[in-house]
Amino acid sequence: MTYEEQLREAERWLAGHDEVLAPVIEAYGPCTLAPHTDYYQELVEAIIGQQLSVKAAAKIRERFLALFGGTFPSPEAILDMDPERLRGVGFSGAKVKYVRDLAEHVADGRIKFDRIDQQTNDEIIQELTAVKGIGGWTAHMFLMFCVGRLDILATGDLGIRSGTQKLYGLETLPSPPELREIALQRSWTPYESVACWYIWRSLDNMPA
Repeated sequence: MTYEEQLREAERWLAGHDEVLAPVIEAYGPCTLAPHTDYYQELVEAIIGQQLSVKAAAKIRERFLALFGGTFPSPEAILDMDPERLRGVGFSGAKVKYVRDLAEHVADGRIKFDRIDQQTNDEIIQELTAVKGIGGWTAHMFLMFCVGRLDILATGDLGIRSGTQKLYGLETLPSPPELREIALQRSWTPYESVACWYIWRSLDNMPA
């Protein structure tokens, strides 16, 4: 089954099991999750974008690429670069450390992207969160939007929790354990990522 076919199956499954999500799925149409294999670049850019507006992150990314001749640098190239020059394109001191720590993990083999297809979600999360500056939320976003795993429940995402509160008429913002319970009761498994995508869309977020 192709990835597109899996998405269509996920939509049918969720619409058939959750009467609250069903009209959302109908209203917003096909899920457009589109995984790719630029794993390393995705993580570096996630670090760059932390706590920044989209516009500010784009400007720093542009300067970052210019520092390496316009092409995305290898881990080794980042490690060879003077950290102060990274500071010069807009990186905070913390982000310099984070990007370099990621580069070290990739360069020395603690993270091996060529084995991702054989790893479980938990194994990938454990490897990624061992990197300074990468937490559970970033790992979840990586698994959903880059790797394309369909069974990720983004319990730490405020948008998902807020959207769930509104869709299901909850009095308070659901905690991560409460969100997991809702997912269980509504039979989102094994398509939690797609359920999350539609909850984001219900808040009128742009599709990924």
